[in-house]
Amino acid sequence: MNENSQDARDQKFKYLHPVDQIVMIMERIYNYEMTTTSGGNISIRDEEGRIWITPAGVDKGSLTRDDIVCILQNGEVEGKHKPSSEYPFHLAIYEARPDLDAVLHAHPPALVSFSAAGKTPDLHMLPNTRHICKAVDFVPYGLPGSADLGEKIALSFGEGFNTVLLENHGVVTASPNLFEAFKQFETLDFSARIQIKAQVLGGHSCISVEQMTIYDKKCNDLPEFIPGTPSSKEKAIRRDIVQMMRRSYKQGLITSTDGTFAVRLDDTSFLISPYSYDRKYLCEGDIVLVKNGRREKGKFPSRSSRLVTELFRVHADVKAFILAHAPNVMAFNVAGKELNSRIIPEAYILLRDIATLPIESLTQDHTRIVNQISARQPLAMVQNNGILVTGESLLQAFDRLEVAEYTAKAIIGAHQLGSVKVMNDAVIDELAMAFNLP
Repeated sequence: MNENSQDARDQKFKYLHPVDQIVMIMERIYNYEMTTTSGGNISIRDEEGRIWITPAGVDKGSLTRDDIVCILQNGEVEGKHKPSSEYPFHLAIYEARPDLDAVLHAHPPALVSFSAAGKTPDLHMLPNTRHICKAVDFVPYGLPGSADLGEKIALSFGEGFNTVLLENHGVVTASPNLFEAFKQFETLDFSARIQIKAQVLGGHSCISVEQMTIYDKKCNDLPEFIPGTPSSKEKAIRRDIVQMMRRSYKQGLITSTDGTFAVRLDDTSFLISPYSYDRKYLCEGDIVLVKNGRREKGKFPSRSSRLVTELFRVHADVKAFILAHAPNVMAFNVAGKELNSRIIPEAYILLRDIATLPIESLTQDHTRIVNQISARQPLAMVQNNGILVTGESLLQAFDRLEVAEYTAKAIIGAHQLGSVKVMNDAVIDELAMAFNLP
């Protein structure tokens, strides 16, 4: 297995019937508030040329496999419902792009904001957005369900775009499989939400070509080793990482493509989340064991594995590490603004003062990060690339991530109300003494 091979998501779901894939992804979109009861549609073209598509006028929040409609190559419809009224543009995309077999359309608020403003999200704000979404086109308005709209969308896809924003409408993504289409959709929506929040703080910065070149360098190709039988302790840590990552995904603190969790196993080894696996569907066997600088045979760990190796080596008190991209935290991150935890006592006690480091430090200057992290400073921002969180346990690290996101959200709200009042040094000194802070 290598980074260019079909990842575990595809392996796990390659035998899942198209109707089950559609129900699974629509449920995911609806539960994460990226579409409404009546909005959005999904289709898959199978190996026989049949198109499986969501029905018209059926509640997207309670969709079942029996609701999905099948359209045969001769145009006949099989199923108990009518196909989505926007079926024409699905067909137009498939005709324009034989290499695409899944289409997803929805109306997530952040992307609708961009579609109404006549803009597309900035793909150079976060490193993975450009890799996943490639390029995004903007399609002029067309009547929903009309041949005119289908022609406009097909023209864009025919030019090579896999994601388009529809003027005053929503977004359409397409890919060779539905899970890739969803990944493009979620990544673009996540980036849009961060960009909108950053606007409250004065706007966002972009990653330069030079910075992106440095970031793109492979940094998780460790030598392999063959592990022995896992201990009960290792199994428990694998379970904890999976459960906490699923929890983080459910709360919107990470996405399907971004977010790293690692936990120390002993003085020479740790367990870490894998590279490029869908965070929602992780299982214990996906987690990667790293021992003495070597990775478990057949698996690639997160790109942060070398950083975690150095961090755990230097800081014996650090037992857990998280790299996340929580949207409110990331608004401060991409805006280049300090996330000041001195807004309420609970936030400062857990977070302390949060440093900001350049993006290059995540792949090229681990020493700078390791020297920055301490009991007095357990968190650090990496510019345009997330927040690093450490703890004496995975639960403590997660708590800090959660509090950081809530704090960022509260400060953005305070900015919208007019101003932000933070606690002064005298109050901070009192807190440090009362709670015996290092």
